[in-house]
Amino acid sequence: MLDHCPGAANLRTPTLTIKKCPQCGNEVEIFSNDLKVTCDNCGFVIYNDIISCVQWCKYAKECVGEEMYQKLVGKKEG
Repeated sequence: MLDHCPGAANLRTPTLTIKKCPQCGNEVEIFSNDLKVTCDNCGFVIYNDIISCVQWCKYAKECVGEEMYQKLVGKKEG
């Protein structure tokens, strides 16, 4: 049995990706757990394509923690 789901590994231990700003072509650093980042050059907002088991798994809150869960899912509960 696994201690943690491998599907959420990039959320618990973020990885850095370099993306190009679609507006100006500037290189922008974005971590795997960031929802969005603003280009330092032109101010364009680049969104991260986070598709995760956090959206549907009933154990997600326990797996990634309350803070990350709320960041990804939002305050839809309660």
